[in-house]
Amino acid sequence: MNLIGFSAGAGGNNSGSMITMILLYGVIIAVFYFILIRPQSKQKKKEEEMRNTLEVGDTIVTIGGIIGRVVSIKDDDIVIETGADRNKVKIKKWAIGSNETRRTAPKTEDKKDNAKEKKGLFGFLKK
Repeated sequence: MNLIGFSAGAGGNNSGSMITMILLYGVIIAVFYFILIRPQSKQKKKEEEMRNTLEVGDTIVTIGGIIGRVVSIKDDDIVIETGADRNKVKIKKWAIGSNETRRTAPKTEDKKDNAKEKKGLFGFLKK
């Protein structure tokens, strides 16, 4: 039994199997890139942009689940107010999970625009 594999085939013509193996590895790497690496880097850029466009007065949620309003922004530190008694908490920018002010504001405008545009072929039936 040959433990090396198919490298010692009959006739000695291994260039076809070698090219096939290289192409297979290339396809696997491409699949990993487009399914795992690329979407993750896009998400990371999107989160970084969200953190860099924060403004005083925005409502945010930290990665720990703390909800607060931004009071001041200094380099990588942000001070937020939480609760009714206005406790101030100093956090780092990387600890911000989402910006609730930016998330809720565009949705109301989009719904108004979509209501006008969604007439379509059977739009007259929706009245």
